[in-house]
Amino acid sequence: MAIKEIVNRSHSHWMDAEGADSDIVISSRVRVARNLAGIPFPHLLNKEKSNEVIHALRLALKNQEAADVLGNLELCELSELTPLERQILVDKHLISPDFLNKPEARTVVLRDDEVVSIMVNEEDHLRIQCLLPGLALMEAWNIIDKIDDGLEKTLDYAFCEKLGYLTSCPTNVGTGMRASVMLHLPALKLTKQLYGVLNALGKLGLTVRGLYGEGTEALGDLYQISNQITLGQSEEDITNNLISSTRQIIAQERAARQVLYQKGAQAVEDRVYRAYGTLKYARILTSEEAMRHISDLRLGVAMKIIPGIRVSLLNELMVKIRPAFLSKIFGREMTPPERDVYRAGLVRKEFAGLPC
Repeated sequence: MAIKEIVNRSHSHWMDAEGADSDIVISSRVRVARNLAGIPFPHLLNKEKSNEVIHALRLALKNQEAADVLGNLELCELSELTPLERQILVDKHLISPDFLNKPEARTVVLRDDEVVSIMVNEEDHLRIQCLLPGLALMEAWNIIDKIDDGLEKTLDYAFCEKLGYLTSCPTNVGTGMRASVMLHLPALKLTKQLYGVLNALGKLGLTVRGLYGEGTEALGDLYQISNQITLGQSEEDITNNLISSTRQIIAQERAARQVLYQKGAQAVEDRVYRAYGTLKYARILTSEEAMRHISDLRLGVAMKIIPGIRVSLLNELMVKIRPAFLSKIFGREMTPPERDVYRAGLVRKEFAGLPC
């Protein structure tokens, strides 16, 4: 499937709401940073050297010996995409917000199912990512490991026997691996336990970020939790530590949901149904308001307060209601008031066939 088709659709596999603990764990991601030996890090590259990295990856993708492992990967220069299309890839979590800078020197590689993506010449020469629904960190790491091995059949990575993989940022040296989960934690927030839970993660070598990574907000009660340490631990150690910590947070969120309902069932149901009513009938919706109501409705679906609503639909709406995708559908850039009206209409249409 062409990348142009991918930016024209709102759905990605990670939105499927399947896999372990998908009522709380939206997605699992594993990303590794790799650099090519003998070539300066991206922030020191001129155009010629940037193209050298891209050319080396093209050759690696064409390697027949690695083809079975790599799958159907398509390479596209970022400058070939419009600013809206690039932003849609960010909204779908396929590339990072920082990758949008200097598009003329950067390339994105996507597998047709959107499970695998590679950013070329971001902070490192290669940032290879696997994104899956639910708690599936080990599965994501296994996919990354095979793809990494496949690329290494052609590419010569910058590697030190003592330190491991060499990266532009010292905090990524070693495995070069960042594993993360996106969690929906509304009950911990409502019961005012969230700060204590998230604050304790730092002692376990983990960090908490917003919906789109470092420096972004936790919209819709969604939080990304990832490892901080990449040096001195194996990939399996990093993955298992994050899985163990995630399971503890899942248990705490489920306990908080029970407490909320036991102490005030009517208040919880009112919150959920108000969110449902607003999404189903509102004529104006800001992005922040829509995300807040989607969060409350997702909580209601998970607690079986409202039947007949697919969580995968709510996950997909997180991309559909973003300014870039709305403008893509509409056919031009819109003013914020125009977007708010158009967003409300789009959500009403999605909810039209659902129970009253």
